[in-house]
Amino acid sequence: MDFSRVDLTADEQSFLDEIREFLATHVTDDVRRRDRETGDNFDEAVHLAMGAAGYLEREYRTEEQGGFDRVRRRLWELEKRRVHVPWVTWGTTSIVARSVENFGSPEIRDEVLSKVFSGHVRLCLGYTEPDGGSDIATCKTRAVRDGDDWVVNGSKMFTTGAHNCQYTFLITNTDPHAKKHKSLTMFLVPLDTPGIEIQPLWTVDGDRTNIVYYSDVRISDKYRLGEVNEGWTVLRGPLDTEHGVSAANSDGLEDVSILQHQGSYMATTVDKVAATVSTPDDAGRRRIDDGSVSYRLGRNVARVEASLSTPNMYGRVALAQAMRDVAPELMDILGPAAVLPIETAGAADDGASEYLFRWAPLCGIYGGTLEVFRNMIAQHALGLGRPSYAQTRAPAS
Repeated sequence: MDFSRVDLTADEQSFLDEIREFLATHVTDDVRRRDRETGDNFDEAVHLAMGAAGYLEREYRTEEQGGFDRVRRRLWELEKRRVHVPWVTWGTTSIVARSVENFGSPEIRDEVLSKVFSGHVRLCLGYTEPDGGSDIATCKTRAVRDGDDWVVNGSKMFTTGAHNCQYTFLITNTDPHAKKHKSLTMFLVPLDTPGIEIQPLWTVDGDRTNIVYYSDVRISDKYRLGEVNEGWTVLRGPLDTEHGVSAANSDGLEDVSILQHQGSYMATTVDKVAATVSTPDDAGRRRIDDGSVSYRLGRNVARVEASLSTPNMYGRVALAQAMRDVAPELMDILGPAAVLPIETAGAADDGASEYLFRWAPLCGIYGGTLEVFRNMIAQHALGLGRPSYAQTRAPAS
């Protein structure tokens, strides 16, 4: 991995100035405040502005297809992160759009992709079910063929962004008697179809997700992606992207693992706590001069740095676990004022560690629980066997 600094050319510096001006104009304090209040992780005005300026398509496309080159892509990603662009819905949209490109009919590609790049069409993930957990292949949402249509019944949990999207990437079971990986069929379902009900759910960190009910939802076969009962083939690419199993490019111009956005917030929070405990009080005392404070803070800085540098799926686990470990330590270092949220008078670090504490549990279940990812690492990377969860029976006396 190359960690050397990149010297920008005049054109690259001009691009950086351009996107900083664009983001400062559109991603305002009001946008960030509204995002905290709604928990949407999406702002339509910002999204449409990005589409109109061509940034969505340039981010989606490769350099050979007219998209950003490596340096500009990295600048764009870092600047979006720096100003806290509400980004989750674009993340799911770009994941699903690639499956539409690869598996959708020409009619559906024409219907969807141009509006994806303009920002007018957004796409969400219809994976998890209320009683299904992380194993999405145990899908019970049924799609039954009826002539040229399919009739869908079931429900999906954690369909984040559904209320701001036009289509969902829906896993259905089309053969309940087949093995679970041979019973799945994927559809791109228009969310304005009769029979679909979207209900909000708010997570402990204040984000909004949704539960979506499908009651006799009739959709045309043209919305099917891939072959019947071959949905797992369609899902592999999106799941690999969401799981972060792809290795980073060796040029150092991309995140070494997924969840770097969350990790960057953790690092910023540690910096805020360090600044707080290094500031003298009215008597000139600094908490950082207490050996226990400096030791604990230093230990957590090391944890953060190690997790940020851990690559691939290992990094996903390291970052999520570090957030869970570091957040309560930081709050304990700061004391009672650390429980006050952002923009609250008297908050020790403007609420940064309080939010990190609430966000950390969610980061350990995005795309699957930490236990699932540890098992994937054990089996597929380390060559170990399947885990056994059966209790060991005590020997007979």
